[in-house]
Amino acid sequence: MPHSAIDHSNDNVIDIFTRRPLSENSNTNLIRIAPELDGLEMLYSNAENPDKLFSVKILAWGLRVNGEVVGLVPWLDELVACDEINDPLNGQWEGYYDQGVDELFFAAPLHKVVELETAADYYEYQCDADREIIQEIPDTIGTHAVLSTDGFHSITLKEVVSWRLLNDGTMEAMLIDELKMLNTPVLPGDGCLYPADKDEDFRYFFQHHIANKIKAQDPEAMAAISLLDES
Repeated sequence: MPHSAIDHSNDNVIDIFTRRPLSENSNTNLIRIAPELDGLEMLYSNAENPDKLFSVKILAWGLRVNGEVVGLVPWLDELVACDEINDPLNGQWEGYYDQGVDELFFAAPLHKVVELETAADYYEYQCDADREIIQEIPDTIGTHAVLSTDGFHSITLKEVVSWRLLNDGTMEAMLIDELKMLNTPVLPGDGCLYPADKDEDFRYFFQHHIANKIKAQDPEAMAAISLLDES
């Protein structure tokens, strides 16, 4: 019996809403990022404080292969989509928050969706290597990387200068290698930058205000560090 000449691959079937092949609908890799410049935040809760909501600044918005646009925040030791934070102990996503108008919302702002989709249509990258840099944006929320060689008995805080999006969807936090630094201030794309996750001493990301409390030897912050030490 002859084989059908019709290709039933989902690559030939287009989703009318995303205008992308159905085969891409489950692909959550990032293909474009846009920095958050208006101070929008992510709200989250945790089991220890069930009656409280906490906030953290959104670093950027990301467009996925499947057409979704999500907020991105440094969380523990990686950059994650806000709506994927679902840990009762460390935090559960509760929505996005615009402090300026006191508004809670659950989908990416339309202007960011338009910005990302327009940019993705304009910049169509053809990459030859498996891991090429697609974008690099500055860190505008004061993220710090925590390095430790001795189980948090001592720590080093390093500012995250920028974030790189690679063509495989990976996001890398870029730190300064002081031995290679030639120019100041260090800007995104500088040759002295290296990915935090390539440093074997890298442990966590800390928010701006937490990092500065540690630098000031704030008792509460130092107590939190001691708990990491004990763990």
